[in-house]
Amino acid sequence: MKLSDILAGPGPHFSCEFFPPKTDKGEENLWQCIQELAVIDPAYVSVTYGAGGSTQDRTKRIVTRIKRETNLEPVAHLTCVGATKEQLGELLDEYSAAGIENILALRGDPPEGMDHFQATAGGFSHASDLVRFIRDRDGFSIGVASYPEGHPESKNGVDDDIRFLKLKQDHGADAVITQYFFDNESFYRFRDLAVASGVTIPLVPGIMPITNFDQIERFSAMCGATIPAWLHARLDPLRGDLEAVKAIGLEVATEQCRDLLANGVTALHFYTLNKSEATIAVCNNLRTG
Repeated sequence: MKLSDILAGPGPHFSCEFFPPKTDKGEENLWQCIQELAVIDPAYVSVTYGAGGSTQDRTKRIVTRIKRETNLEPVAHLTCVGATKEQLGELLDEYSAAGIENILALRGDPPEGMDHFQATAGGFSHASDLVRFIRDRDGFSIGVASYPEGHPESKNGVDDDIRFLKLKQDHGADAVITQYFFDNESFYRFRDLAVASGVTIPLVPGIMPITNFDQIERFSAMCGATIPAWLHARLDPLRGDLEAVKAIGLEVATEQCRDLLANGVTALHFYTLNKSEATIAVCNNLRTG
């Protein structure tokens, strides 16, 4: 089922994101996670690339196995990094043959050791160009990413993100999954600006339940997500107590999601880090009130 059709249906829709492990043991653990998350009946699941497209083959294997062996609807991440148009076209043909209908089109992060993105000769420089390339081939529903607090590389903050988001929509994107955030007001401001600029496709908030404060500080520094002062004040004194951090993280994520659902959001996308416990707990809390 296509992403556009899924999100057009009545919500709330819960979805999950996984990353392809680098080892066979890690992949075994991922499959255990996927099986456990079936209890929340995800509307779809997405599988990322590693930095610089370093796990493309493993991503393809996982996505096609999800399609073949489960009832879950997979969304394959596809980036501009390290691939020509011809190579991207071949991969899309393989996905189509495997029955994959959904692609998340991204520019992608630079390969390890590079401090900035550099387009591959014969490839694409921007996600919007990749979106148009996929749309011209037909058969796929296309998701894209955006940053409610502004991409770390944006010179003009959120204004750049809104402009590029509208361009991606114009080139054929069907839905947007955002980077995670902890301040819902930043998402509401972003949504208002996007709508005012003509964005009409669904905006799906990205949710990151906090289970390790040191880890979330590192991630947030890289992706430009802000940890609000009130949240930092709650978690900083407890950073060495993982169970206490998890408890607060679960509470915060649940309340964040309740507020989003009460303010017009019909779909939530959980960054699972290949672990099921926190996502299941939040979804159960939302479904039981």
